Amino acid sequence: MTNKASIIYIPHGGGPLPLIDEENNRNLNTYLRSIPQTLDRPDAIIVISAHWEAPVISVTASANPPLLFDYSGFPPETYEYEYPAPGHPQLAGRVAELLSGAGIEAQLDDERGLDHGVFVPLLLMYPEADIPCIQISLSDTLDAGLHVNIGEALSALKSENILILGSGFSFHNMRALMSSQPGEIAENLAFEQWLADTCSDGNRSENDRKQRLVNWEQAPGARYCHPREEHLLPLQVCYGIGGGPAEVSYQKATVGNIVSSAYRW
Repeated sequence: MTNKASIIYIPHGGGPLPLIDEENNRNLNTYLRSIPQTLDRPDAIIVISAHWEAPVISVTASANPPLLFDYSGFPPETYEYEYPAPGHPQLAGRVAELLSGAGIEAQLDDERGLDHGVFVPLLLMYPEADIPCIQISLSDTLDAGLHVNIGEALSALKSENILILGSGFSFHNMRALMSSQPGEIAENLAFEQWLADTCSDGNRSENDRKQRLVNWEQAPGARYCHPREEHLLPLQVCYGIGGGPAEVSYQKATVGNIVSSAYRW
């Protein structure tokens, strides 16, 4: 029997907050911990994180990738995490070949570490750190159509027993997230409803679904929720790989009154 990849777009929370029992991130902590219970154990994990942008799509290729503590202002213990999961140079090479074969320039990176968009959710999901893991960058063009194309180029991986995580945040207006009383909640909810309708409506044609995700800025509340789109783009990659409707697997108030969501193909 052929195993099938699991493809999930997740919110990864604010910095290390899901790891330190921060009150507003407890729903997210619980959700991330629950994911492995719904999956077969993957042979490898691929993460597309919002926190790596590159002019050429890049893939971590180290056999033993370090961690990159790409946040600041948190307690000292949050800079002491370890996640010694092995890398997977062979899989990294295959990813780069699939992208290049689709006309998307790609390169291997032997030095870069795994950023918090990778190690924060994986410390909750697979704390044993015994599953090989690689990370794929975003394009620094932030072009939504290109990110769908990146996913489509990787769709050959769907037949393999791999977990593919798009690690971002469906709401990423930092001013609102840091406010004690975030405003414009209606825009947050309108965008979340649009995103759920777009990603999960099984009656929608794939051309329509794709065009909505490419032209996401036209959605209600789009630019309020994403003044900059790097935390949304891992979803476009996941959709490109999945190529069909997704299941809404999480939709809750993640930080204060702010709702965010996760999607699974």
